[in-house]
Amino acid sequence: MRGSTTTTASSGKPGRLATALRSLPVQLGLMFLMLAGLDLACQLLGAYLVHATPAPQRDAARLLGALLLSVAMIAAYRYLVRVLEQRPADELQRSGAARGLASGVAVGVALFMLVYLILWGAGAVTFRGFNGFSGLGRALSVAIASAFGEEIVFRGVVFRRVEEALGTSTALVISAAAFGLLHAGNSGASWISTLAIALESGVLLGIAYAATRSLWPPIGLHLGWNFTEGGVFGAAVSGGQYQGLVSAALSGPPWLTGGAFGPEASLAALTVSLCASAALGWYAVRSGVWRRARSRARSAATY
Repeated sequence: MRGSTTTTASSGKPGRLATALRSLPVQLGLMFLMLAGLDLACQLLGAYLVHATPAPQRDAARLLGALLLSVAMIAAYRYLVRVLEQRPADELQRSGAARGLASGVAVGVALFMLVYLILWGAGAVTFRGFNGFSGLGRALSVAIASAFGEEIVFRGVVFRRVEEALGTSTALVISAAAFGLLHAGNSGASWISTLAIALESGVLLGIAYAATRSLWPPIGLHLGWNFTEGGVFGAAVSGGQYQGLVSAALSGPPWLTGGAFGPEASLAALTVSLCASAALGWYAVRSGVWRRARSRARSAATY
């Protein structure tokens, strides 16, 4: 009887836990919860660090907190991909990081400059002079933390893992909807701003990843857009208030200016983002990187 007893390990078959950890839905859920939790923990730690720092050094503390959050999120993402997916995180590799990040920042800055050019042409912007540099530290810190934290979670985990099973189009819908809902509770938010964030930021940033197969460009784009919006023009960023480099007051109906939520909820921002998304989407399709849903047979063979 003793010789007939076998264990899961001796039979060579994976246990239930090992099998579950190979499942894409389980991996997606684990990675989302762990990375979103780390992002929140780093934000709370950063807020405590700023609160405990004397007022003259608070901008430096904010920047340090944002950089620590970025490093922690990158390290955790690479570790989870290596352990759960059994591969290196090529989409967040060191090689080409500076170029990808810089190109994304440049595109983000240019796109938001275009938004303000449209608003200025529509008579919605009044320039009142130079404000000084006192507000740049906070705007840059928040832009860095938001870009790294949100892109790693929503493009690196949600979009990428859903795309593996259901294709690029479905992944865009799901990740963009989730990204819009993330901002639904922000100050000044409405169903219009939630839809706008989903359609402009959620779609554009997802396609930026799909077109490049790297997280660095969407991180840079997110950073450049947010910093220009709050740090340069002093506009509300998803409801958060900032003092910009220049005073550029907005006036007009909410559909034109975005209201209390900020220009991201404006028709101008939506138009600019959707045009950029269409151009990037066309490039992704022509380049052959737009993925179709995986067949059931292939999915079953893999998992």
